[in-house]
Amino acid sequence: MAPPMSASRFLGALRDEGITVVEVGDWRTHNRNHKGPWGPVHGVMIHHTVTRGTASTVRLCRDGHSTLPGPLCHGVIAKDGRVHLVGYGRANHAGAGDDDVLRAVIAEHRLPPDDEASTDGNRHFYGFECENLGDGRDPWPKVQLEAIERAAAAVCRVHGWTQRSVIGHLEWQPGKVDPRGFTMASMRERIADRLR
Repeated sequence: MAPPMSASRFLGALRDEGITVVEVGDWRTHNRNHKGPWGPVHGVMIHHTVTRGTASTVRLCRDGHSTLPGPLCHGVIAKDGRVHLVGYGRANHAGAGDDDVLRAVIAEHRLPPDDEASTDGNRHFYGFECENLGDGRDPWPKVQLEAIERAAAAVCRVHGWTQRSVIGHLEWQPGKVDPRGFTMASMRERIADRLR
């Protein structure tokens, strides 16, 4: 059972991992905690945004939209490798997913297929939205992939987790495809190398 780290510790962990962080407004207290608990936390979830343009992407992830209020993640990883912090606490990023996947993440075992949506992921995962159209053609700059690796490793390092605590949205919720354009297996290899 891991309680979420404080906002200050989260910020410090990202900076300690060599990330350039942009603090957006009242990110430390901008959350959906009134809708349910945040924690215990068990992992990190990676998404793509299906957007173009950093400023509009950050704004969307901070504010959300009419059918899904923000924040939509904790950090937005831009194409230039900067991480924009838009919220901290419960965020509308993971949605309902597979309880078998959650058990595997907690145990740091091989992930089973995600074939049901019965468990509240917003409670249990840190979320990073990554600026990309998600069409399989929009490029993933080297600096952005490195920032994803660093951000996930930063969280894992604080909690004492391995790379197996990092999953993609497509591994959590049936029907999701994100992130598209790199594999989570390759990203977990990168994270493992960094943690070593």
